[in-house]
Amino acid sequence: MEFFTLAFLGWPIWLWLAFIGVVITLLVIDLGVLNRHDHQIGVAESLRLSAFYIAMGLAFAGVIYLLYRQTAPTDGLDPQLMIADDATRAWRATQLYLTGFIVEKTLALDNVFVISLIFAALAIPQQYQHRVLVWGIIGVIVLRALMIGLGATLVAHVSWILYVFALFLIWTGISMLRKDHAPDMANNRLLGFLKRRMRVVPTLSGNRFFVRRPDAKTGRPVRHATPLMVALIMVEIADLVFAVDSVPAIFAITADPFIVYTSNIFAILGLRALYFALAAMVHRFHYLKYALSATLVFIGAKIFLGDLFPGGKFPAEWSLGITLALICAGIGYSLWKTRGGSEAGDPREVRS
Repeated sequence: MEFFTLAFLGWPIWLWLAFIGVVITLLVIDLGVLNRHDHQIGVAESLRLSAFYIAMGLAFAGVIYLLYRQTAPTDGLDPQLMIADDATRAWRATQLYLTGFIVEKTLALDNVFVISLIFAALAIPQQYQHRVLVWGIIGVIVLRALMIGLGATLVAHVSWILYVFALFLIWTGISMLRKDHAPDMANNRLLGFLKRRMRVVPTLSGNRFFVRRPDAKTGRPVRHATPLMVALIMVEIADLVFAVDSVPAIFAITADPFIVYTSNIFAILGLRALYFALAAMVHRFHYLKYALSATLVFIGAKIFLGDLFPGGKFPAEWSLGITLALICAGIGYSLWKTRGGSEAGDPREVRS
């Protein structure tokens, strides 16, 4: 039992396991109860499920407040949270969590378009897409844990690494404006590599990821991947690519690993649920990339501006307010400009 009370990245192991348990429970309810039977998810159902996940993510902000009010993390990775006053520390931790949640969720919107291209290239029917997305979450949980653990180690031992993250975010935000074309999935090298190196059957077999078929040379039954499995691998790789942007972004907000990880996971959980609604109206967010670009530049710049403020950190409440204002302005302007189908532009330009 002593093992579970040992501190890992500032918090006892039992707390990390409890959070993973909550996430797994949500996935079991999602895949095993609410969506036990494969079916086409409509916009209304997608919005309801997404509202549930968003509510859970926001409710967890209350858990963050209670945790950080009772005690401070023991690792001291984030000086913003090394505050003696319990209420001030708890409120600041809550602000950092909400900022991270909003930023990660907005950055993850960019993933929706790429995922829709993957499904289109592999001809995955909509009734099976949710299964791929939910199973993909398992890989994201592990992947983000590894990347965040690496990031926390770097921040703890290489103090200037945050400035590298900041420069990378500023460069990413600026370069985002120059990308206005869609990736060509039909000629994607990675997709071609997977099809050449794996035994892949040309057609689906229901919702199965693998099937047994006779080998072309020996005639013996061997395991073959279905296009559904190829789609799952491609979605996981897309998550890895997007994590290269999102993980430095959240570490530029806070270096506290628990806030970083929990805000990441809750943002991604909600995105999967919202995918079907977003995929149907992705053209309405034509101007969102400008808000995303400004958000990344702001998050990177505030690392350098932090030295101008007491304690060497940009105020958490300012960060939350400015981030929320930029994102809301981008979404609102996009919906207004594309109302009634006018000035919708090329949906591919949503891709940043």
